[in-house]
Amino acid sequence: MTTRILCLSVLLICQSAIQADEKTAMPSTVADGARLVAEYVSPKVFFEGPTWDPKGKKLYVTAFGKTTDILRLEGDNKATVWLEKTEGVNGTYLSRDGRLLGAQAFGHRVMSYAFGNKGPSDTRVLLFDKKRNQPNDLCQAPNGDIYFTDPDFDKRKTSAVYRLTPDGKATKVITDMPVPNGIKTSRDGKTLYVSDSFRMLWRSYPIKDDGTVGAGKDFFNPQKAPMKEPDGLCLDEKDNLDFSGRGGVWVVQPDGKELGLIAIPEFCSNVTFGGDDGKTLYMTCQDKVYSLRMKVRGER
Repeated sequence: MTTRILCLSVLLICQSAIQADEKTAMPSTVADGARLVAEYVSPKVFFEGPTWDPKGKKLYVTAFGKTTDILRLEGDNKATVWLEKTEGVNGTYLSRDGRLLGAQAFGHRVMSYAFGNKGPSDTRVLLFDKKRNQPNDLCQAPNGDIYFTDPDFDKRKTSAVYRLTPDGKATKVITDMPVPNGIKTSRDGKTLYVSDSFRMLWRSYPIKDDGTVGAGKDFFNPQKAPMKEPDGLCLDEKDNLDFSGRGGVWVVQPDGKELGLIAIPEFCSNVTFGGDDGKTLYMTCQDKVYSLRMKVRGER
């Protein structure tokens, strides 16, 4: 694999503090006076799947352009192509043993990569099933189980959420969502949150002791918000959820109470915490990757 450096000459910083619309408060978790910073800009590229590597202290994102690559952001609006032609790796997640998990849409796989300086130092296929639609996003529960979404975007008939156990067995756990997209477990592993890109809202499901899930319910649906697709999500150290989509990033308490909206001009696909102190929120969008300083750390 050839490693190349991509760069643009301008680091964009919004000229004024972020403002949500007049009907929506700024979340109290955002640092006072914080501004959106465009960490990386690349026209005609759709960014997804952000994951912060705490050991290497770098942010990794997936990039959909002429090819589908995984980029490592290097600062100063530069990025290294860490893995090229990924067969559609979309959502990524930091595994509990410090590896990069990836949902491979076009290759119908769940992948695991070891972080290396010039690319993955080790690559593993955790699941391959050509019958899957297109694995889209994934997360790992505290017990090691991996949950991933497999949406049927076209017909909305075969969408499902799967549980992948450490022994490589995948079973359907959710079949009642038209288009499941982003996914995340609570910190205690007792609740599974999934965004629905057809109904344009977020749902929650109780996780049983055996890893299956119980009946779900609509968890969050902002009433006066743009009807743009919900997508990825993450958690902070206080169990608040950061939901991307519907106009930016919504911050919501675990009881479903809305804390406010981080308004973003572009479509926001996904979000994660990172930075040296864990208090930087990174947001992947159309053409841009943003950062924002927060008062709280990410969950890990």
